[in-house]
This record gives sequence, C-alpha cells and structure tokens, in this order.
Amino acid sequence: MTSKADFYVLPSSDPDARGRFLCRLVEKIRALGHQLYIQTANESEAKHIDQLLWEYRPEAFIPHQLVGEDLQAGVQIGWDQQRPQHKDVFVNLNLDIPEDALGFDRILEVVVQTEDVLTSTRKNYKLYQSNGIQIDMHDMRPKPKA
Repeated sequence: MTSKADFYVLPSSDPDARGRFLCRLVEKIRALGHQLYIQTANESEAKHIDQLLWEYRPEAFIPHQLVGEDLQAGVQIGWDQQRPQHKDVFVNLNLDIPEDALGFDRILEVVVQTEDVLTSTRKNYKLYQSNGIQIDMHDMRPKPKA
C-alpha cells in the first residue's frame, strides 16, 4: 500500500513543462537509489518521455527503457496495463490513476495549469486521501508578495 503521494505543482500551462520537470525529478530520485515507473496515457507519449530522457542534460545519463524491452533499467516507461516488476515509485503522467498504482511505495504527480490535468489531479488527490495516503504538496508557483 502506498505510504506517500507527492504533488509537484508547476506554474506553467505548457504541457511540455511536465516532461522537462520530470527529467530533473527522475535524475534526483534515481540518485537516491529508487526505481521508477512512469505511467503515460499512450505509446506515443511514452516514446516522447523516452526521447526527453535521452536528450536531458548531456552530462546526466539516466538509464531508462519502455516496459517490455529486455533491459532492466531503473526507470521504466509504460502505458495501459503494463507494469514493472518493482513497486517502488509510480510517476503518474496519465490523467487517471490506475487502482494498482496504490500498491507502489510512493506515487508522484506532476501538475501543470491546464484544466484536464487540474481536474484529474484533484480527483486523484481525493482518492489518495480516502485511502489514508500521506500527501505532500510541492507548490512551485510564485508566491504573491505581501
């Protein structure tokens, strides 16, 4: 059962901001020794995230793969019902959170300021809350000056 869900709330309404932030987040979490599974909406989005991770900072190599490839990289990207062998960190880039994601130790949501993403992450927040999961908000939007 998931012990923690983290929401990273970005100020941008640019959907590509999710992918750019995700690369930094993945690098940080991998440096801590965790395995990650990135859930996307479809194969096209999975391949886009795959490409972003390849193009991310030249000095930062992040071994990753699409689920189903024979490699066993610490970062796996999938869609639909595909899942990795581990249950460490589940990164939800899909709008809906699959029920089996609650079996991972930690869930991450990267939120951009678009109506579809905001609506789905509010719904996911309520699901985590109703399942007794500790929720941490990381609001990266600029704070109003007092």
